[in-house]
Amino acid sequence: MCLRKRSGYRPPDPIHAEIYTGPIPAERGGEPAMGGGRSETSALSGTGGGRGITTTNQNSQRPNACCFCWCCCCSCSCLTIRNEEERRKRRRRKRISQDTKMETIPNCEPCIKPSVEEVQLWSQSFDKLMRNPAGRNVFREFLRTEYSEENMLFWLACEDLKQEINKSSVEEKARVIYEDYISILSPKEVSLDARVREVINRKMQDPAPHTFDDAQLQIYTLMHRDSYPRFLSSNIYKSLVHGSSRTSSES
Repeated sequence: MCLRKRSGYRPPDPIHAEIYTGPIPAERGGEPAMGGGRSETSALSGTGGGRGITTTNQNSQRPNACCFCWCCCCSCSCLTIRNEEERRKRRRRKRISQDTKMETIPNCEPCIKPSVEEVQLWSQSFDKLMRNPAGRNVFREFLRTEYSEENMLFWLACEDLKQEINKSSVEEKARVIYEDYISILSPKEVSLDARVREVINRKMQDPAPHTFDDAQLQIYTLMHRDSYPRFLSSNIYKSLVHGSSRTSSES
C-alpha cells in the first residue's frame, strides 16, 4: 500500500492553498532552520503580496557611542582639525624653506640683555613673555625652529599697524600684511578660521589700524596654547635660564 495512503496524507489543493506567513521555526542544533543564516526579510521577501515580515538588523539598533557627548566631540574634532592644519602648513613651509630658500627673516627687535629675574618671569605667564622685547626675540627664535615664526611676525606687524595714523600708510601696511600672512598663496600664511577671514576680507575694503584685531587675537591664543608650553621645555629657554643663573652667581 502507498505510504501516503497509509498515513492519510493528502496533497494541498492548489486552488485553496494559503501561503504561510507565520514566524520561522526556531534554530535546531545551533543551525538556522531555513535560509542558511539569512534574515527573515530575505527569506520571506516577495511572498504574500508584500505581506512579508520585516525585521530590524541588530547592528542598526546599536546606540551611537558619541551621541551623549556631541558638544565635546565636536569641539575636540575642531581642535584636532586645526592642529592638523597647522602641522600641514609647517611641513609646507619647511619644504619651501629647504627647496627655495625663503627670504631672509627680518632682524630681531632692538633690546637689551635680559636679567635673571626677567628670564624667570617669562615662565610665569605668556603675557609677561610677550610684553618683553627680549622675551619676544627668544620666543621668535624658538618659533623659527618649528617653522612657525610667521605667527610672531604677523603679531608684530599688527602691533606696528596699530601705531600708524596716516591713512595711506595704513592702507599700504594692511595690504602687505594681507598678502604676506592672510593670502592662501603665501608661504607665510597664518592659521585662521573662516569667520575671521571673512571679517578681514570685509574690512579690507576700507583698511584701518585695527583691521586685523580678531586675527591677531586668534594667533596670540594659538601661540599661547600650542607653542608656549613647548618653548618652556626647549633647550633654547633652558640654556638661557642656566646661563643667566651662572652669570649671576659668578658676579
